[in-house]
Amino acid sequence: SANTNPGTSMSIRLRFAPSPTGFLHVGGARTALYNWLYARKTGGKFILRIEDTDAERSSADMVTAILDGLRWLGLDWDEGPDKGGEYGPYFQSERRELYQTEAERLLADDRAYPCFCNEAELEKHRDESAYNGHCGRLAPGERQAFLEEGRPHALRFRAPKEGETLLYDQIRGKMEFQNELFEDFVIIKSDGLPSYNFAVVVDDHAMEISHVVRGDDHISNTPRHLMLYEALGYRIPKFAHLPMILGEDKSRLSKRHGATSLGDFAGQGILPEGMMNYLALLGWSLDGKTEFFSAKKLVDAFSLKRVGSNPSVFDPEKLAWLSGEHFKRLDPKAKVEGCYEHLLSSGLELPPLEKVRERLARIVKLFGNRLKSYADALDLGASHFFAEFPDYDSEAVEEHLSSDSEARLLALAGSWENLGEFSSSELEASLRSLAESMGLGAADLIHPLRVALTGRRRSPDLFGLCEILGQEIVIARLRKQAWRK
Repeated sequence: SANTNPGTSMSIRLRFAPSPTGFLHVGGARTALYNWLYARKTGGKFILRIEDTDAERSSADMVTAILDGLRWLGLDWDEGPDKGGEYGPYFQSERRELYQTEAERLLADDRAYPCFCNEAELEKHRDESAYNGHCGRLAPGERQAFLEEGRPHALRFRAPKEGETLLYDQIRGKMEFQNELFEDFVIIKSDGLPSYNFAVVVDDHAMEISHVVRGDDHISNTPRHLMLYEALGYRIPKFAHLPMILGEDKSRLSKRHGATSLGDFAGQGILPEGMMNYLALLGWSLDGKTEFFSAKKLVDAFSLKRVGSNPSVFDPEKLAWLSGEHFKRLDPKAKVEGCYEHLLSSGLELPPLEKVRERLARIVKLFGNRLKSYADALDLGASHFFAEFPDYDSEAVEEHLSSDSEARLLALAGSWENLGEFSSSELEASLRSLAESMGLGAADLIHPLRVALTGRRRSPDLFGLCEILGQEIVIARLRKQAWRK
């Protein structure tokens, strides 16, 4: 058998069909993105289907995590059960009647048969690790007797044993599979639930899916799917199998390479726009040079023809860079609100946003291009502006806050208490004047001042920082010298 291309009259319909047995990881997110991009580029439909036929491992929490991950990435879907004004996904567990109906068609045509083998019998009826079709050769009377006594059974598909199955893949071209290599496989399990291989074919047909775009780990399943399409008389969609994503050590991307789920990256402050941009480049390229894309530009440029077949290597540094490029272009208001939410999620106690919006806007402006993600707000020291005293780094204190520097900072506090204008320019001029009068270099005051106010060796513009902190807090930190505790 061979898959032929759908006719031009068939509307463009794609789907993403995750299993709710884990979080939405990088590979699944890229698959969802490519399906979404192609649907949006062609004016087609993007459908979300939850493949929860593995009842023991499926989890409602994972369904929620998958939906949240897709929404965070900016992907929406076009149809499904109405959930109060928005579409919910389809669930395979709610479509059992459909699978049973289609399985009975195969039974009636003798393209499937009941398999009564338990685990021990399955092992007995294996030839070179493949099931030898024992129950498919039972006499009709024996089979009927087993059914009447209620013996548990699965349903197996009679896989063709001669010839070959051809796959015409949109990315990899023509692929040939010898039918003799495939055992009769289960389509309905003994618990009444469909197998993955059966449910995916029935659903893709029922949902009129025109293009099946999925990871290349499914290539080994595709010949079975093609056999089922042929046996059921279904129209065969176009297939495109995406290349594998590898870690930097060239092994398959996994948890040992660091964050792999979208939730992990969101927690690190990666922007969804940056993640979408980077995921698109893991296997697809416009011209080999252009790297920065908005969502709209991705939709306009995307084509399956420019998806390669070679594995892609996941580069966290490039992801961070692209996210930073998108961050630069964010509206200042969005930066402030995102930084506020990230600071809250980090455990920092803050007043309501409207009470600190102006101060946070000044902090974001002070950080400038050093702020490449929401997470950087914490790393660069935004917490200094909202606490009575910072957390002091012991090494920084030891290096810059000697008894001499403490006395100098008290002198600086006295000088700054009488400043008429507590502005960045006035503060700097005052410090430099004091240092000169004391026979010191400006750095002899600047370095201890920075540690006294922030607890760190490094900070954004020190005098701008002082201006935002305000005279009262700056003087209090210099006079109370909390780093001694």
